[in-house]
Amino acid sequence: QVQVVESGGGLMQTGGSLRLSCAVSGDIFRVNTMAWFRQAPGKRRELIALIDYNHTTNYSDSAKGRFSIWRVDAERSMYLQLNSLKPEDTAVYYCNVGVIRLLPHKYVEVWGQGTQVTVSS
Repeated sequence: QVQVVESGGGLMQTGGSLRLSCAVSGDIFRVNTMAWFRQAPGKRRELIALIDYNHTTNYSDSAKGRFSIWRVDAERSMYLQLNSLKPEDTAVYYCNVGVIRLLPHKYVEVWGQGTQVTVSS
């Protein structure tokens, strides 16, 4: 079993900052690509940022310049710093992790339960 848990969401005013955390645990051989998605009410889930095993990052246009993603491999954790928040950033933010399990030795993709970020104007 592999578990993914997000934390750090909350209510912020426009221009504020938040830091989201994602912790991975379970029978893990290796954590591969880690990513943050978000889903606003009535909209499709979208990719915000990802970081691969080599710590190469990629951001959506809406995240570039405002959000930062990083990971701490020793902790099996990932973070997303949200700066200069806007009301349109309001969404549930999800952590998505690609993991190679120990037994059976196979690749699985796991989602967290999501954390709500609300930005008031």
